[in-house]
Amino acid sequence: MSEQQETGTGTGARTGTTGRLYGVGLGPGDPSLMTVRAVEVIAEADVIAYHSARHGRSIARSIAARHLRADHIEEALVYPVTTESTDHPGGYRGALDEFYEEAAERLAAHLDAGRTVAVISEGDPLFYGSYQHMHKRLAHRYPTEVIPGVTSISAAAARLGKPLAEADEVLTILPGTLPEEELTARLASTDAAVVMKLGRTFPTVRRAMERAGRLPEAHYVERATMPGERTADLAAIDSDTVPYFSVTVVPSRIAARSAPQPSETPASERGAGEVGEARELGEVGKLDELGEVVVVGTGPAGPLWLTPESRGALAAAEDLVGYTTYLDRVPVRPGQRRHASDNKVESERAELALDLARRGRRVAVVSGGDPGIFAMATAVLEVASQDPYRSIPVRVLPGVTAANAAAARAGAPLGHDYAVISLSDRLKPWEVIAERLHAAASADLALALYNPGSRSRTWQVAKARELLLEHRAPDTPVILARDIGGPEESVRTVPLADLDPTQVDMRTLLIIGSSQTQKVRRDDGTEIVWTPRRYPEK
Repeated sequence: MSEQQETGTGTGARTGTTGRLYGVGLGPGDPSLMTVRAVEVIAEADVIAYHSARHGRSIARSIAARHLRADHIEEALVYPVTTESTDHPGGYRGALDEFYEEAAERLAAHLDAGRTVAVISEGDPLFYGSYQHMHKRLAHRYPTEVIPGVTSISAAAARLGKPLAEADEVLTILPGTLPEEELTARLASTDAAVVMKLGRTFPTVRRAMERAGRLPEAHYVERATMPGERTADLAAIDSDTVPYFSVTVVPSRIAARSAPQPSETPASERGAGEVGEARELGEVGKLDELGEVVVVGTGPAGPLWLTPESRGALAAAEDLVGYTTYLDRVPVRPGQRRHASDNKVESERAELALDLARRGRRVAVVSGGDPGIFAMATAVLEVASQDPYRSIPVRVLPGVTAANAAAARAGAPLGHDYAVISLSDRLKPWEVIAERLHAAASADLALALYNPGSRSRTWQVAKARELLLEHRAPDTPVILARDIGGPEESVRTVPLADLDPTQVDMRTLLIIGSSQTQKVRRDDGTEIVWTPRRYPEK
């Protein structure tokens, strides 16, 4: 510590009042990108503090160097460790916490002496910045002001010349230090992304990008606005050459996506009859490079039920094909075409989606619940198994199905073996349904009954109740789950003998308990239904 600091009478020392703390953002590296306010504060400060590794070179100091004076008191806050191991009893985190406490007290001594202290940091002080550790320890004790700075994210986007996010797009900022599975899920579910803190994490980040299907969109920026700046497609980067001060950018999809051609029919004007017509017109152009069809399950209701993978597939698609009710759950995105139809043209929807993919389009077929359970996956795969669609890539992404959503609301009625049966006799004879009900009931399986009734099908529930009572006790719990996840959600439990068919419609799912299923009223007045996992021995 200098003689001036020891006496407390050096430059800027004030008697009887504390100094002021500043957190000063210096921007991404180019000194000309410092804000006017940052330059003013540095000029006014008595003490300039900056962090550095043990080699003593500070990027923050190099950015601000032209504004430092000979009479500035400089406090170099040198990290005891960076990425190496340590013998500190508290481990790596313990060593850093101890360092931050000691550094904060060094700055507090200046502030107590009445000196103004500017802690300078590259980028923005409160965005993954070292300053924030001082802020948490000192801001409640001294007058404090934070000067924002241009972040490396903004600098990277500017150097790439690509918009980060547009309209209602979501930008996700991720540290590369996250586990690979977490990175993959978040990259798959967002519109645009920036991954920071690369360096040794780069191989993990690259694999996550590839697994999430985002690698073709990803760009690499190293030392944006600094000497040695480098930009490239992420896929072309050698992991051995990646420094810590680099980021990966997955920019706006809206900006990259071509706008619809004037000749195209707006999605809002397409009707069910145009599903086949659009295909015949060849509206997407010539057969060339194949696209892809992804069948996406949206769950039983809105966005809260979407998996990250499904959310990402919906955002990446150029065309959405589906039943109008399910398409309405998906946010409208500029440049994305929507092909809506009613719920009676599943094969035609599948053919349209595959025809669009033949012409190079990325297509998402939107399905409610899980697409593989009484939904669109079967229809798409059936058509995709025929000529001329056999070569088109088709993926099916799972979703939360209505049975699991309803069971969760009620408790755990499907906690043991169970069967799933549709009561609709539009695609199979009632005799087949009756046989399956008999078989499942006689095997003492819990049952999830889909499509139990509609305006034109009014007798199936009563007949199913009659068949089930041949194998089940009259007091067997029956869950009536309606509009799960929607605004009219209701969940009721009644005895099998009291099941009223007039209370059941197409938005209702029925869960019939087994002989072991329990209904219990808890102390808070709520009822839960659960089926034990252990089955009694005969």
